[in-house]
Amino acid sequence: MNSKIKRSPLFYVGDKYRLMEQIKNLFPKGINNFYEPFVGGGTVFLNTEAENYYLNDIDKNLVNMHKLFIESSNNRNKFFEDVEKIIHEYKLSRSYKEDIVPDSLKKKWKKTYFARFNKDGYEKLKECINKNEKKDPLILYVLLIYGFNRMLRFNGGGKFNLPVGNVDFNKNVVNALNNYFDFVQNRRISFTSKDFHKFIFEKEYFKNDFVYLDPPYLIAASEYNKLWNLKSELKLLNLINDLNERGVRFALSSLTHYNSSKNDLLLKWMKKYKAYKIKSNYISYHNNQRKKIKEVLITNY
Repeated sequence: MNSKIKRSPLFYVGDKYRLMEQIKNLFPKGINNFYEPFVGGGTVFLNTEAENYYLNDIDKNLVNMHKLFIESSNNRNKFFEDVEKIIHEYKLSRSYKEDIVPDSLKKKWKKTYFARFNKDGYEKLKECINKNEKKDPLILYVLLIYGFNRMLRFNGGGKFNLPVGNVDFNKNVVNALNNYFDFVQNRRISFTSKDFHKFIFEKEYFKNDFVYLDPPYLIAASEYNKLWNLKSELKLLNLINDLNERGVRFALSSLTHYNSSKNDLLLKWMKKYKAYKIKSNYISYHNNQRKKIKEVLITNY
């Protein structure tokens, strides 16, 4: 991986970090307004040069964390101090600064000692955030960093319900945060939390604008994709056709094949545009086997 590629400090599911070098090389030059209806963790916008950024995600908690990062970019010391207060109060590991996990625990649980060490504090922090309907983005971020697969997941009652992960607030997290803070400083960035249709439809587009779309994948089997269906896919593809008719440049990331499944709707639709193969390297969390995936970037330029 090119060391120049910045990774989002959210380490979000569907993150394009490992694919970013390929994708970035296919983006147009001279972008005026950069639009991203499915911003997710933000790795793509963090590696894209534009005059203005209009970023959106339906997940309000995710957007609130992005807003927190932007607000903290001019006072990162306070951000890290606030994080440390939470880490110390709930007795969580902090390898970025010091190793407080006992050697006895490391010997007994060689591969899972972070999870064993952090479980009690993590569960108490979860209780803290679930007492309030409004989720504190800083507490939520700490939970994400220590949570299983670093995901955001809530039950039907709106309670954060992810178990502790075998992860830690380490130097990679600190580096990713600092890279984010560095990038967003003095840039014109706007975040919203709207349905993708409303976000795309309401914008007025100008010359040299560019829309990048990375929606949930119709045929992928992950938590992130559960609410996406054939109707959602069709609505999005029709919206993109409209963008094309208006002369707006776009790029769409998607999958044509996933193990034994294929996206026939996408395969038929993409024939009128340019499609580039993206070499992906996804591994299943369940069996550590590589998935048979054909990922593409579809463009109209």
